[in-house]
Amino acid sequence: MSATALHTLLRAHANPERATPMRAYMRNQFAFFGVPTPERRALAKPTLNAMKHAPVDWDFVATCWAYPEREMQYIACDYLNLVKAPLTPADFPHLEQLVVHKSWWDTVDNLDQIFGRILLVHPESKAYFLQLSQHPNFWLRRIAIDCQLGLREHTDTNLLAQVVLNNLGSEEFFINKAIGWSLREYGKTHPTWVQQFVAQHQNRLAPLSVREALRRFK
Repeated sequence: MSATALHTLLRAHANPERATPMRAYMRNQFAFFGVPTPERRALAKPTLNAMKHAPVDWDFVATCWAYPEREMQYIACDYLNLVKAPLTPADFPHLEQLVVHKSWWDTVDNLDQIFGRILLVHPESKAYFLQLSQHPNFWLRRIAIDCQLGLREHTDTNLLAQVVLNNLGSEEFFINKAIGWSLREYGKTHPTWVQQFVAQHQNRLAPLSVREALRRFK
């Protein structure tokens, strides 16, 4: 089934009553069919499972992203998370285009661990993330900060520290929230490292970042 066919399928299951609060939750920035996540995934599952052993289909992703309904971007994210294992640094430009188009936390936070998987398999891409952490687009900076979420003991702490330091002094909510989130999550693996990092840089970290980073220690 193509992206176009999936779009037709979701349209057939549209629920305008559900779509209204879904739009409102995303500050009315995107159209919605009103198909909740479990139903959307069930509808798309046969198609995505049929695609998961084939080469990554970036045309499918681009077509999904071009539709106005947000569920289509979610399908693209679900697909990429399903096929992320073979992705390499050569795929960063494709991923960057998704981050900077129709940007909001829901899709960006779906993509960050795809970037992180590539970093884990290709540690030589560390320089790319350092560069990304200083990008003019704050959503790409958020990717650099949060890309190691879930890597636990495989987290590159030198990289984590540097991408955070590169963003100290930011007044952007989504950056300061990301800093706190990344530190809090790594604190589940190495609480001492996080507590020491916050103590060392507390005078420069945004209060939001400090609160988020230390939430589990209170």
